[in-house]
Amino acid sequence: MMKENVFTGCTIVATGKLQHFTRNEIHAKILELGAKPGSSVTKKTNYLICGENAGSKLEKAQALGIKVLSENDFLSMIA
Repeated sequence: MMKENVFTGCTIVATGKLQHFTRNEIHAKILELGAKPGSSVTKKTNYLICGENAGSKLEKAQALGIKVLSENDFLSMIA
């Protein structure tokens, strides 16, 4: 049984080049947190984890008012 965390039940999209995770690893981590990894940013997305060269997903998240986290923000929130 995993403990509840701020991401439980959320949809999280990762974009850009991450320092600490491959795409598969970040998806596994998101699932481990009880959240759902998304592939595209929609109004149902709760968080966007942003690496280098984020591009259009970042713009879309900002336009939709979605909370954008750096990889370090994400890591400190799950620590």
